[in-house]
Amino acid sequence: MSANGSCIYDARRHVRDRCEEALLWLHTVGGIVTLVLGLFLMPVAAQTQPAGTVPRIGVLLRGPPPSTPDWKQRYPLLQALGRLGWSEGKNIRIDYRFVRDDPALFETYAAELVGLAPDAILANGSGAVAALRRQTRTTPIVFVNVPDPVALGFVQSLARPGGNITGFVMFDAPIMGKWLELLKEVAPGVTRVTVIFNPDIATSAPLFTRAIEAAALSLGMTVTLAPVHDDAGIEHAIAILARAPGGSLICLLDSFTFTHRDVIIAAAAGHGVLLIGGPPSCPRAGGLMTYWSDEADALARAASYIDRILKGASPADLPVQQPMKYALIINLKTAKALGLTIPPTLLFQADEVIQ
Repeated sequence: MSANGSCIYDARRHVRDRCEEALLWLHTVGGIVTLVLGLFLMPVAAQTQPAGTVPRIGVLLRGPPPSTPDWKQRYPLLQALGRLGWSEGKNIRIDYRFVRDDPALFETYAAELVGLAPDAILANGSGAVAALRRQTRTTPIVFVNVPDPVALGFVQSLARPGGNITGFVMFDAPIMGKWLELLKEVAPGVTRVTVIFNPDIATSAPLFTRAIEAAALSLGMTVTLAPVHDDAGIEHAIAILARAPGGSLICLLDSFTFTHRDVIIAAAAGHGVLLIGGPPSCPRAGGLMTYWSDEADALARAASYIDRILKGASPADLPVQQPMKYALIINLKTAKALGLTIPPTLLFQADEVIQ
């Protein structure tokens, strides 16, 4: 290489070396500045994030508060949340509200829960969802025990809820037809059915009564609606039903009939009336039978949606799901007291037979 070329090469190398030194200096100074600023601003950032903040969910349930102190250990929602890594009192906070037979409490408790600014709310039943919907269109709501959320206006469609509400359909109107078919199979002489419910609380009653009337027509049965508001009304409605043979009783599920379940069962037994329907607790407490979806399964699946929402998912993108499990439960002791013989084929199909 010529002397001139060598000089040019040395000059370029000198410039390159100086540039690298300058970049290294800037990188070092920048790192120091970043560290100093970080140490200076860290207390400020800590003040904007409340220490010990954990996700918060609300739970709005129909019926009275559980009477046993260990109910949380057996509650399917909490068990499922635990399997997903959530532990109440440790990394999640849960606020509960229980609504008995006063429909005004739905509004009161819905306002209280929304006011707590939860990250999500579990709503059990149509009344709970309707009250919460009147309070918020932004707080995520996951429901169970809702028959037809589209017809009730809670979601745009099952596949695409489109708002802040999604969940798990607990049962649907066609199940009413199944109840009547079971009645006919057990007691072919049944020609009349009375439907008992509290109209102030059972917001889904029109959906069910229409389905019952349609199914009854195809089976040659007549339907009488018996709206009740207190124990005296329950006794009166069942006494009227028992005045003529061939009568049976369907109990629609609402917070009133849930709370007054024992009164309904006792009145039906006292008048020799067949009682069908309701959740599994109804035949277990003395009703004749029911065909019902698995509530524990629905609550466990609801926990999976709450988990996803707490991790950033939107209810609008979580499709409403149908029941996956149904159970036929028969109280054989009650059947014998009513003088009924349960067909062996039906007993074979039963998921639970109460002796």
